[in-house]
Amino acid sequence: MASTVWVDGTAYEAYVGRWSRLVAAAFVRWLGLPGGLRWLDVGSGTGVLTSTVLATAQPRQVTGVDSSEGFVRQARAQATDPRTVFTVGDARVLPLPDSAVDVVVSGLVLNFVPEPARAVAEFARVAVPGGLVAAYVWDYAEGMEMMRQFWDAANELDSAAAGRDDGRRFALCRPEALQTLWREAGLTDVSVEAVVVPTVFTGFADYWTPFLGGQGSAPAYLSSLAEPQRVALRDLLAARLPTGPDGSIRLTARAWAIRGTRPTGV
Repeated sequence: MASTVWVDGTAYEAYVGRWSRLVAAAFVRWLGLPGGLRWLDVGSGTGVLTSTVLATAQPRQVTGVDSSEGFVRQARAQATDPRTVFTVGDARVLPLPDSAVDVVVSGLVLNFVPEPARAVAEFARVAVPGGLVAAYVWDYAEGMEMMRQFWDAANELDSAAAGRDDGRRFALCRPEALQTLWREAGLTDVSVEAVVVPTVFTGFADYWTPFLGGQGSAPAYLSSLAEPQRVALRDLLAARLPTGPDGSIRLTARAWAIRGTRPTGV
């Protein structure tokens, strides 16, 4: 679930956590589920999606599983609701018995799981028959503008950047690949929805500084560059990002959300 660059919860929050909270809220509204259900949040990270479920979905219980000990430690430290439990675990071998929960959700994680098909099969296994399995991922290819702007500039300056570009590396940032993954796991009533949220930066520093935190593919790429290359990339982005009269940079971020049902009698 978590690569070596997904370990620092504070840096993650500054980089993308603040925007993922907006997507999580829209995602839970889209699911529209009744209260009193048992939820599993796979790749729970610092608890962004779990806290949204607790605040808006009236769950009976939410279990968060993440492979990053750092993220789990931060989520536990911040948790105040007795309905939550966070544990370290692998999305491909979930530490739950069959048919243990009513809802399985996963936010912004599947692209970082080495065997996503195996993970989704696990999602289906731990859901009750008739239970919901749902997830969302950033549209790295086109719609996650803060990252797309970064990689477009990086590719212009460095031919080697293409191999690190999330939009090229991750097939699951497109709806067709997600639908195939869900159906091959035996899930039915599969549907996909675009979730678009505003990402407004107060100025260029608010955009650029989180990329220096080392959390995620783009920050990891940036940290691998020599100082002159970092400066060139920073300057190119500063010149091309759409900046308003007040210095703000107004972009949008699109995620693809998917849902499906574990068939009854399975």
